[in-house]
Amino acid sequence: MPRTLFSPEHEQFRDTARRFMENEVAPRLAEWEANGTFDRAIFERAGTAGLLCPTVPEAYGGAQADILCSMIVLEEGAGHGNFGLAFSMHSDIVTSYLLRFASEAQKREWLPRMVRGEAIGALAMTEPSGGSDVKAIRTVAVRDGDDYLLSGSKTFITNATVCDLVIVVAKTDPAAGARGISLFLVDMTLPGITRGRPLRKVGLKAQDTGELFFDRVRVPASALLGEVDRGFGLLMEELPWERLQLAVSAVAACEAAYAQTVAYVRDRRAFGQAVGDFQNTRFVLADLKTEIAIGRVFVDHCMAACLRRELDTQTASMAKLWCSELQARVMDACVQLHGGNGFMAEYAVARAWVDARAQRIYGGTNEIMRELISRQL
Repeated sequence: MPRTLFSPEHEQFRDTARRFMENEVAPRLAEWEANGTFDRAIFERAGTAGLLCPTVPEAYGGAQADILCSMIVLEEGAGHGNFGLAFSMHSDIVTSYLLRFASEAQKREWLPRMVRGEAIGALAMTEPSGGSDVKAIRTVAVRDGDDYLLSGSKTFITNATVCDLVIVVAKTDPAAGARGISLFLVDMTLPGITRGRPLRKVGLKAQDTGELFFDRVRVPASALLGEVDRGFGLLMEELPWERLQLAVSAVAACEAAYAQTVAYVRDRRAFGQAVGDFQNTRFVLADLKTEIAIGRVFVDHCMAACLRRELDTQTASMAKLWCSELQARVMDACVQLHGGNGFMAEYAVARAWVDARAQRIYGGTNEIMRELISRQL
């Protein structure tokens, strides 16, 4: 089905992203999975290739491209341990907060290094005591002269053990609920910060996920992102795009697994014929192809709305919900069509099946997505 979002320049960028994932990421995935994290040098390589922070203006060293380039990196990484998500946290989440809400001094301090891959970004929102409920966070930032003293702990943080800059969500007015939340740009070299070990996950093992601990970290007031006590509103503004990124990666992962499965059943034989010649196999693949096509059209529609800055919370939540559920169905069916080999870790479809499980949890659980959608019925 032809896609109409991309220009010839976008397709040239896709070629670069595809080659990078094949040549730089794929050969190292097994090592990274064993270590539970990646080599941070991959960010510098990605920066050299022009794949990081594509929307950053030229004044800060970026290409000043549109978010379709971000979409392309996610799609090309989907078949390689969904590694595009590690880049998107840096390039499209942290960078987006900086571009929209940071001061000029903050932008000049961080963005050029992030474009080059010399400084890696992370977002510290989730806490051990709660997941999707941002208003319930316990990390606090207490004003002390020209500084804030930051104390608390964060978990499930993408890029936690390798990051140089982390946006920390903290309570600056604990009695005010959502109206007392602020965001801080925290330099990870500051005293009082402790990194936990990479968390041992069931899937996405090559992705760096960890814990961060803050013990009365003295953060200058100049590190405040946006206005004090206005952090919750900033988070809500960015969530639709963040959730759409998960939908993008979900559909692209489905397409990759589907292609692998079609190739497998054409070659694999049973009872004297190719597995792909059985009617059941053909019907399963027909259903998958149809559902994936529906997901692709929906995601591309959402991306077009996002380009126009018209993507609303309900639609983004629908995309994250439906596409991650689709991913689960597709991966399960693809594993089944692989038979026993589908349960073997050396097969990409087995790893994709395990990796897909997190998609229904992070970025707001799918139960939360249903709550958000139903509020606007």
